[in-house]
Amino acid sequence: MTPKQLAFQAAAESIIKNLNQRNMEGYFCEDSTACVKAILDMMEDGAVIGWGGSQSIAECGLMDAIHNGSYTLIDRMTAKTPEESRELFARTVMADYYLMSTNAITMDGELINIDGNGNRVACLIHGPKHVIMVVGMNKLVSNVEDGYRRVRDIATPANTKRLNKNTPCFHTGRCGDCLSPDCICNQVVITRRSGHAGRIKIFFVAEDLGY
Repeated sequence: MTPKQLAFQAAAESIIKNLNQRNMEGYFCEDSTACVKAILDMMEDGAVIGWGGSQSIAECGLMDAIHNGSYTLIDRMTAKTPEESRELFARTVMADYYLMSTNAITMDGELINIDGNGNRVACLIHGPKHVIMVVGMNKLVSNVEDGYRRVRDIATPANTKRLNKNTPCFHTGRCGDCLSPDCICNQVVITRRSGHAGRIKIFFVAEDLGY
């Protein structure tokens, strides 16, 4: 590993200790290949899996592996109408595993997430039996305040470009604290602890992944 990756490993191992105190589990992976293998080894054949449209999950190769595996995938991307989308979300809430990333994670092990419709943070908070997160080196921050700034000024502008949303940050690349009809910063959730031991499992990958 490079010096940057070794430093990330040390940081991840420190965060994992803090996660244990917050009823969450953490694992370090040297690369995406190791991460995908570790997650697949954890999920049983036939498991029902939902996901939040995460770029990190797609980039690491996990979604390709899920599509090629013996799982039942609830893919919200297949919905053609609002009614279908609502039905798929209802099924996702009861999934065995929910796959996502986090917009930011602090050195103390707190998760910071900002969402547009709220479906992603809703499943993080309650519903699916297990939540599996893939987190790259670019998601680490010192504290909640830094995480909030990271989401608004780095992750959200990139996501508005991906989703083609007409917001101030789409045009300027920085948060405008808007109330635009296309705003994707409607829900702000800080997860400081899981109420169910081991439900949230975080896989740290020594790569930059997602936004």
